[in-house]
Amino acid sequence: MTRILDTIDEPADLRHLDRRQLEALAQELREEILRVVLVNGGHLASNLGSVELTIALHRCFDFATDALVWDVGHQAYAHKLLTGRRDAFHTLRQQGGISGFPNRHESPYDPFTAGHAGTSISQAIGLVCADELLGRHRRVVAVIGDGSLTSGMALEALNYAGHLDKNLLVVLNDNKMSINATVGALSQHLDRLRTTRFYNEAKREVRRLVHRVPGVGEFLESALGHLKEGLKASILPENLFDQLGFRTFGPVDGHNLDDLMNGLEAVRHLAGPVLLHVVTEKGRGHPEAVSDPARYHSASPVPPCPVEPGPDERPEQPAYTQVFAEALCRMGAEDERLVAITAAMEAGTGLAEFGKRFPARFFDVGICEQHAVAFAAGLSASGCRPVVAIYSTFLQRGYDQVFHDLSLQDLDAVLCIDRAGLVGADGPTHHGAYDIAYLRHLPRVVLCAPKDGAELQAMLRYAVKARGTWGIRFPREGVPDRSAGGTAPIHTAPIEIGKAEPLRDGHDVAIVAYGAMVARALEAADQLAEQGIAAAVVNARFAKPVDTGLLAELAAAVPLLVTVEDHALAGGFGSAVLEALADARIDTPVERLGIPDRFIEHGARDTLLDGLGLSADGIAARVADALATLHVHTPREA
Repeated sequence: MTRILDTIDEPADLRHLDRRQLEALAQELREEILRVVLVNGGHLASNLGSVELTIALHRCFDFATDALVWDVGHQAYAHKLLTGRRDAFHTLRQQGGISGFPNRHESPYDPFTAGHAGTSISQAIGLVCADELLGRHRRVVAVIGDGSLTSGMALEALNYAGHLDKNLLVVLNDNKMSINATVGALSQHLDRLRTTRFYNEAKREVRRLVHRVPGVGEFLESALGHLKEGLKASILPENLFDQLGFRTFGPVDGHNLDDLMNGLEAVRHLAGPVLLHVVTEKGRGHPEAVSDPARYHSASPVPPCPVEPGPDERPEQPAYTQVFAEALCRMGAEDERLVAITAAMEAGTGLAEFGKRFPARFFDVGICEQHAVAFAAGLSASGCRPVVAIYSTFLQRGYDQVFHDLSLQDLDAVLCIDRAGLVGADGPTHHGAYDIAYLRHLPRVVLCAPKDGAELQAMLRYAVKARGTWGIRFPREGVPDRSAGGTAPIHTAPIEIGKAEPLRDGHDVAIVAYGAMVARALEAADQLAEQGIAAAVVNARFAKPVDTGLLAELAAAVPLLVTVEDHALAGGFGSAVLEALADARIDTPVERLGIPDRFIEHGARDTLLDGLGLSADGIAARVADALATLHVHTPREA
């Protein structure tokens, strides 16, 4: 039988469906999302929870003309399926396929490329103001979750929207979750709002009764607004959204299509800022995702045929995040001053176990990276030792606080920068390619990156006891295991601030690698040795301060230095090396390998690195090419 979904080529096709068909379509959308996510991975629970809301939005509005702005966009899979991307949906999050987030280069139904929380209301206000200036007539709708609503930017936008008093519909998709349970006073406020369904039901009943009064119905209708406000104030005297200037409606059952469509139709043409409160269930239709939405927030692909490892196969190496989390728990047991902070990423940053073991010293501040960093400054100023675990791409949002509240104050804190480098299928909104550049120029900031799990533990222990603001970056991948390639695990020398670690001697070229690139550089050196090229390998350890003394020694010993990093070349580790050599009046050629000046698409991390020449094979090839260009090396066999 033909699926209803297969007949939907554009949202306008929804208007030909009856209620029964819409219900069937919702089930088909869930099945298609589940089918693809189990193969490709992706955001599962959030997308399963927003299916009916997406159908209702596209049924009640014409977003070929109107504008629909998703916050974060990790709940927009049904939107993609209904807006002409059904046939490409199987390529979701695959290299060369469609993005896992809204993408303005992918569809006219996506006004923005999204991926960070708290942006939708600000963007929507901009669209509304531009429409007014340009004489364009359309409705603008922003969909934001209760987790994103904790973002300071979202609250700033609500405040400004209420002040402007322009036509804007904000749909609050309230599922009590961001990735973990939503935290804070705003979450408690929404809990109270969810219990006030009586207000809306009472309002409808009063209106029905008024119209039945002969002769005075119209008069009472005109006075109903005052009655409504009095009733509302008596039931919910502290509705934040009303106080900010919004007309608030709901809560509406986000899985009842009749309620949703009636609610959207009721507010669609209202003037001024309007907020429709919709209550949904994260993971709807998938029992495991409902019971554990944090686990199924971002689901990994399920292997089609699980295979037991053979007797000679080594177990998979732990992820850097796991190594960090276990080390922090050990340190927390040793030092009662140690505190851990996350911004709504309790599980993703590995801090869940620390929170269980030391609840009084664990702080999840919600999606508030700026607050997280400034909060750490307060803790530090009072004698605690704060460790702030935030993804690289999200720490960008706390840049000013790193400068103003930590660096400028000369306070001690450790920023554990997870998901540094290319993160894979989440794509350009999530690649952590800029943290060295946006932190390196700040005084009193120390930047380092471990080559493996042992060094991560050593750096963390050193940083927590050291002065200043430390940034420790590590990638989203397993720690390297050199013994798997036939070489003994790399010894970790004691950490000394600003000192690199020579790992391999060589007289033809010196490869100075930073963090996750060290293991790949060592493999590249093995390949170069087979070509008769003797490559020295250095574990840089620090991007600030760099080891100028060792760099000078290397420059005097080899004709070419090669820097390797999984970071943007502009302002990154290679730039720091060039600056150090320039200051020392050293003119040895430097070949910088890293991420070029463009946004990198989504795809598997190893595949993306290989495409940029940052795999072991790629590094070896680019080093050999650079030496050939300089005409400084002739293979021995020649």
